[in-house]
Amino acid sequence: MNQPVEHARAHAPAPSRIGQGTAVEQSRAAAEVQAAVVVAQQCPRNIQSAVAEMRESCKQMGLAERAFYRYPKGGQTITGASVHLARELARCWGNVQYGLTELRRDDEYGQSEMQAFAWDVQTNSRNSSTFIVPHRRDTRDGPKQVTDMRDIYELNTNQGSRRVRESIFAILPPWFVEEAKDICNQTLRNGGGKPLAQRVADAIKTFEGIGVTSDRIEARLERDSGKWTEHDVAQLIVIFKSIQRGEVTAEDEFPPQRVSVDEITGQAAAAEGGAA
Repeated sequence: MNQPVEHARAHAPAPSRIGQGTAVEQSRAAAEVQAAVVVAQQCPRNIQSAVAEMRESCKQMGLAERAFYRYPKGGQTITGASVHLARELARCWGNVQYGLTELRRDDEYGQSEMQAFAWDVQTNSRNSSTFIVPHRRDTRDGPKQVTDMRDIYELNTNQGSRRVRESIFAILPPWFVEEAKDICNQTLRNGGGKPLAQRVADAIKTFEGIGVTSDRIEARLERDSGKWTEHDVAQLIVIFKSIQRGEVTAEDEFPPQRVSVDEITGQAAAAEGGAA
């Protein structure tokens, strides 16, 4: 039984008194936790079934395409398994609760205190982390203060999803996670049964839709599209999904080709010669 409790509540600082609704919610939450433990003990997971479900799920392109992330940091590209894969593995493993909660918001200092957690209610294995999210966004012009309630909610959720991912992976068996990643990689390389030539054509068309031309992709992969491998196409899928999620930009992954002064001069001379 999985009970994702993923929410980052957007609210004002907590009042000193406890309202009736809050008291009812606290009682309900306590009863829910007790019930989850009882059900987990009465209906323990079947590991063989969990593995079979994980393998079937990771063979689906819909999951494989979202199973990995990438973003630039310190001049390098960081990659790994995404929160989408973590949530699906928690569902397959069963008897896992996970979530994200805003413990306190301090508008005076412009920050939120958050907690991310994952809990295997069957084995009582739990991982949690408490962290501070400043109400600021990094922009090209430097950090910018965030004051809009919805923007703060989205900022807290985005920052918290990474901790939720790590919490889930911390309580799942490493062999379970590694096999899932291997199958997802294999699914990306297989491309759902499509011929490689078709997948290459689809990848080029997809990137053209966001303004990335085939020559920029070829420069990134350091070979012509006719020589792309299954691994190349799989890598492009991960890059495209990361661009969609805002983890990287198209310019970071596919820098526009720079034109040298000699090339510009040569082109100008050729144009003048043709006009003459």
